[in-house]
Amino acid sequence: MANLPKDPALDSTLAILKDGYNFIQKRRRRFNSDLFQIRLMLQPTICIGGEEAAEVFYEPERFTRKGALPKPILWSLQDEGSVAVLDAAEHHRRKQMFMSMMNPASIAKLVDLFESAWREALPHWCGDKSIALLDVANGVLCQAVCRWSGLVLNKETLDSRTTELAAMIDGAGTPGPRNWRGLWLRRRTEKWARSVIAQVRRGDLEVAPDTPLSIIAFHEDDQGARLSETIAAVEWLNILRPTVAIGRYIMFAGHALHVHKPDRQRLLDDDNYLTSYVQEVRRYYPFFPFTGGFVRQPFEWRGHKFAKGDRVLLDLYGTNRDETIWKNAEQFEAGRFLDAEITPFNLIPQGGGAFDTNHRCAGEWITIELLKKASRLLVGAMSYEVPEQDFSIDLSRMPAQPPEGFVIAQVRPSTQTSAPKAATTRKPATAER
Repeated sequence: MANLPKDPALDSTLAILKDGYNFIQKRRRRFNSDLFQIRLMLQPTICIGGEEAAEVFYEPERFTRKGALPKPILWSLQDEGSVAVLDAAEHHRRKQMFMSMMNPASIAKLVDLFESAWREALPHWCGDKSIALLDVANGVLCQAVCRWSGLVLNKETLDSRTTELAAMIDGAGTPGPRNWRGLWLRRRTEKWARSVIAQVRRGDLEVAPDTPLSIIAFHEDDQGARLSETIAAVEWLNILRPTVAIGRYIMFAGHALHVHKPDRQRLLDDDNYLTSYVQEVRRYYPFFPFTGGFVRQPFEWRGHKFAKGDRVLLDLYGTNRDETIWKNAEQFEAGRFLDAEITPFNLIPQGGGAFDTNHRCAGEWITIELLKKASRLLVGAMSYEVPEQDFSIDLSRMPAQPPEGFVIAQVRPSTQTSAPKAATTRKPATAER
């Protein structure tokens, strides 16, 4: 590209905080280009978006994630030494550790634990009171993923871990008090996690060898050395925290049930329709705004030469709302994915590319299955009212949500009226190379 479009602003950091999820897509439309340059924290940065851009970004070994995330966000989420900041063989070996937990039997066990935790909690939600779906979903997810890891927590510890993990997620997207609180609580959680890892290694805490806690505690690198206690704790939190983050999708699933009104009975009866609904929740609602990396291997795309060390941001949210990919992209259509094709690069709310060899979220299958179960529980296991509230979603807030976390009231248990039909299950797309 002879003339790469450039944002005239001296620096776009404040504009990102103002525009949030819409920042890159808004400028892609303004410049009529899927790539343009800005200055972020006074450093030149190239923004890209769309399906082709995602394929370029997720070309194996083309980018490194080291240094790509601002430190406060890195510390709130992945932290130093985690799989997300590794490259090449080191990344591949650590990623395989995570992928070993993602087999169908293991995922099914987590989903069963989630349903059990939901049904255990349901009586406590009932009565003449209001609850925020986001808050209660976080608690259920935390209990389920800890049990799946091999650890049963008492109520006090469970409540503390839920609060801490939720704060990390809520504070990751914006500098300021929310971020500071998330960082402060993360240190407390890491101290606890290190203690648990140490107990497992000493044999003071017995966990089954196929549980995430055991797999991480005894994982060895290429030289046969175990992860340090600190890194093992960080990687275990990289199981717990993203699972609790699915509470945001459960909140959005409840929001979609009320605002967009899918066929509720069909969600119970037809697993293909349910899967489509869940994928549409993931496409339509905001989760991650963008991801970033630094060029490792120079390349050229659309006439622009990307040099080693160039910083690049990929528009995740805008790609999911891209009109050139999705018909009626700004509308929620529960049945969209009954016939829409999913590739490794068009539906990328949690990142794109290949699961095994790239930085695509290892927990995407878990997200889909837990969201399916939660949607079915919301429709078939309980009745509730939705009181008057603000249903708007402020896209300048990262992570975005309705102001009150989607409030429900007058919760009552109910009985599922239909059994799901056998489904033609679609796995998330994988890149074949």
